[in-house]
Amino acid sequence: QVQVVESGGGLVQLGGSLKLSCAASGTRFRNKVMGWYRQTPGNQREFVAAIIGGVRTEYSDAVKGRFSIPRDNARNAQNTIFLEMNSLKPEDTAVYYCYIDIGASRTWGQGTQVTVSW
Repeated sequence: QVQVVESGGGLVQLGGSLKLSCAASGTRFRNKVMGWYRQTPGNQREFVAAIIGGVRTEYSDAVKGRFSIPRDNARNAQNTIFLEMNSLKPEDTAVYYCYIDIGASRTWGQGTQVTVSW
């Protein structure tokens, strides 16, 4: 059974930085997609970033240039990714969810809260 666990959320001031971690266990599948969505109360989850096959990364327009998923071959092979968030804004405040896609199956983590204060 695949499980996904996020960590690293917290409170940060405007313009600050935060690094989220995501570890998926229960699979050794290599050609996978892992990434991040975020959600605020009353809204649908929105795509943030993803890394495909441990090589190609994609970002939403809202975070492009500020957020990044480092390409760490060793970590990616162990199904661990990070989300480095810089120049944080209050509108980045949300619960951030990590996911892993293996074939047609998607598994979500429980989410981690990120709060950006003025």
